[in-house]
Amino acid sequence: MLETITKILEFELINIADHKIRVLTLVSIFLIYVLTRFCLYLIRKTLFRKHNVTKIDPGNTYALFQIIKYVIWVIAIGLILESLNVKVTVLIAGSAALLVGVGLGLQQTFNDIISGIILLSERSIKIDDVLEIDEDVVKIQSIGLRTSKGLNRDDISIIIPNSLITTNKVINWSHQSKKTRFRINVGVAYGSDVDLVIKTMEESAFEHPDIDERQSVEARLSNFGASSLDFELLFFSKNIFRIGKVKSDIRLIINKKFAEKKITIPFNQLDVHMKNNM
Repeated sequence: MLETITKILEFELINIADHKIRVLTLVSIFLIYVLTRFCLYLIRKTLFRKHNVTKIDPGNTYALFQIIKYVIWVIAIGLILESLNVKVTVLIAGSAALLVGVGLGLQQTFNDIISGIILLSERSIKIDDVLEIDEDVVKIQSIGLRTSKGLNRDDISIIIPNSLITTNKVINWSHQSKKTRFRINVGVAYGSDVDLVIKTMEESAFEHPDIDERQSVEARLSNFGASSLDFELLFFSKNIFRIGKVKSDIRLIINKKFAEKKITIPFNQLDVHMKNNM
């Protein structure tokens, strides 16, 4: 029985020059692949179980797993090549000139890959972070080795080259904390009761459920405009990604309360003086 199994494993499928591919070679490749997937499964389970128990930031857990995954797959591919009697060191040395040419042609791709490694190791950008890139606001869903995937406010999936994040100016709305301060600008007619306007604007913000830290809500007289007294309403919210909807709701509440309290939002006014030279 043992001799039969040995003969099957040693059976040559392909014989080209000094390179022989036996059944044992295919079995070895299959086992390397299965063990790699199994190891990654165990590591993923362990990391995310630890994340759930210790409340580690999910973005940090994801970044660590991605780095481990790429390292393990590189090792696995090296073992597969060795099982095929392909010497990895000789292959790299022999194809150095070719790699230089490929590197020049795929310079941007390599730039994206290096940027992906930086993002995963530096962890300045994490999963669920809200970024402003090229005047578009996206929520990061995944960070890959070459590209990252995000969702914009229109629920459209955006594929972002990693180099765009690392080399351009990017605003991370959720980097320091999960809440951010926003503002709404409103102009009212000259002669309005300033104290009443400030109180009404702050009350309008208090009514919205997505406003955090009631004590930090503040309305200010920001400027004396050409046709109006200009106010701004400052507030904190955790709903960063959908802040446009939050602002719209608060503006609707302000407009309703202004109407109830006879506070006028003026039209732009322009006085034209006609000279008669006759």
